[in-house]
Amino acid sequence: MARRKLLMLFKPFDAYPVLESGSLSRITNPQMLRYLESRCKVHKNAVNFCQDILRSKPVEWEAISRNNLSQPIRDVDLVVTVGGDGTLLQASHFMDDSVPVLGVNSDPTQVKEVEEFNNEFDATRSTGHLCTATINNFEQVLDNVIEGRMLPSKLSRISILVNSQLLPTFALNDILIAHPCPAAVSRFSFRIKRNDQSFSPFVHCRSSGFRVSTAAGSTAAMLSAGGFPMPPLSRELQYMAREPISPGAAASLMHGFTKPNESMDFTWFSKEGDLYIDGSHVCYSIKYGDTIQISSKAPVLKVFLSQNLLSKNVT
Repeated sequence: MARRKLLMLFKPFDAYPVLESGSLSRITNPQMLRYLESRCKVHKNAVNFCQDILRSKPVEWEAISRNNLSQPIRDVDLVVTVGGDGTLLQASHFMDDSVPVLGVNSDPTQVKEVEEFNNEFDATRSTGHLCTATINNFEQVLDNVIEGRMLPSKLSRISILVNSQLLPTFALNDILIAHPCPAAVSRFSFRIKRNDQSFSPFVHCRSSGFRVSTAAGSTAAMLSAGGFPMPPLSRELQYMAREPISPGAAASLMHGFTKPNESMDFTWFSKEGDLYIDGSHVCYSIKYGDTIQISSKAPVLKVFLSQNLLSKNVT
């Protein structure tokens, strides 16, 4: 049997700029300073730990910083991301549906730490919603994956066409369409199509932007904006106009869902705009009159998910 090939993608060590830019002199709280130094150290230790585990396994592997990833990921059997959801999201933009990914949360939030420093600063670390492993169970989870005792789940992604041209990357969490200036009003219209036929009238909107999320992304910015968490394996998409201005009778149409056989036609009516994919990871500029088609007709991403997360996949 051929040796399995793995790619380990890790969050760079300089991802904590306050520790690298000489800004430490502006931090007067010694507890915050220790917290920041701890985050960097914990992440480095996690990367080294995962590499040590990989060295002990009958696999071929390579480790690279996520910042050095520039080509589609090919010719590997598994991608292991070490960081948080951001590292897994970045990896997903270079992956199709042929290679599964296992996320390792290198710096999980510590509840006692958050409680201790709640009145002084935000001590949350990494959420790692899509990360199944930590250093505490990485070897066991990796063995289960390699030996076939654990199978990946298929997460929906968002396909985006701008002026009928398919964008080369897919959104695993969400997309945001908004004016480059967050204080400016965004003007746009949208309608739902079912099986490529018009299903709803155009909804005309003035707001601070428009967000569409997958099920995986429904617990992120969409939930914070007042949306609903979705079963993680759902193929539906959730959409919401952000802070609509005087929506009137159309208020009920500003938030909803599209089914797998539906898509959304979106037209931008501001002078300039930006289309953000998975937060700030990928951004495309748009202009007045541009049309955008949004659907879940994208290659799925195969991700090894925890049973705790999968248990939320109620029907």
